[in-house]
Amino acid sequence: MSSAAQKRPRPRPRRYDAGKIRAAVLAQFGNVQDAVRDLTPAQLALPTHLGDWTVRDLAAHVTMAVGAVSRHLEQPAPPKQEVPLLDWTFTTAARAAQISDDTKSIAESAPDLDALYEQTRARLAELLPTAPDDRLLATRVGAMRLDDYLVTRTVELIVHTDDLNHAAGLAVPYDRQALAACTRLLADALAVKAPGGSVEVRVPPYAVVQCVEGPRHTRGTPPNVVETDPLTWIRLATGRTDWDTAVDDAKVSASGERAHLAGLLPILG
Repeated sequence: MSSAAQKRPRPRPRRYDAGKIRAAVLAQFGNVQDAVRDLTPAQLALPTHLGDWTVRDLAAHVTMAVGAVSRHLEQPAPPKQEVPLLDWTFTTAARAAQISDDTKSIAESAPDLDALYEQTRARLAELLPTAPDDRLLATRVGAMRLDDYLVTRTVELIVHTDDLNHAAGLAVPYDRQALAACTRLLADALAVKAPGGSVEVRVPPYAVVQCVEGPRHTRGTPPNVVETDPLTWIRLATGRTDWDTAVDDAKVSASGERAHLAGLLPILG
């Protein structure tokens, strides 16, 4: 973990229902699996807005992101936790090149995506029920608790479901619990990145956080308020859309002289 990550102020950790998160990961993976099964060769060859990834690459990446849980469970547990949940959100940019290479490799080696999805789902369904929530996993970024790592999988699944819908013109549904966890983790990450209490960011119905240095709001109507919907927030936090575009399209409401978050976004690289 970087020294910058170690120095970031820590808000009170949000509690997630581990059982609901487990179910949400399986449910959203199933949603994507159902959609990928019906993709035509022409759809699989379509470009995405993720560099040179095609839809096939994107679909393969989802199995890699979820299958990582099983792969880590098959390895010995590390001796101690190294990465708290919120620190994971600040590690993605540094790993982008390696992740892209691994994704391309999986896409090229797995011509039958449906079989790959079924293998990934079956292995996770076999290993996950007996693994304790506090089981440590040797992830790419360091040792994480299983329950924390599964929350990060909701981010992978929701973000890439949205990418898939955008690229292939689909309407893959978003599991409510997965969408909620993804929204909350990215909102909490903003509060860590820009600690303070002068701006209230609202993403109904899932999250409200305060951030940005300045006078702390205590009662009444906050002087600086940002409000948006979950998918717009996720797109902003992951760089899928930019602040000015979202404001111009009336996807974001921002009031107050400090309620301009362009310089703080995206959160994930």
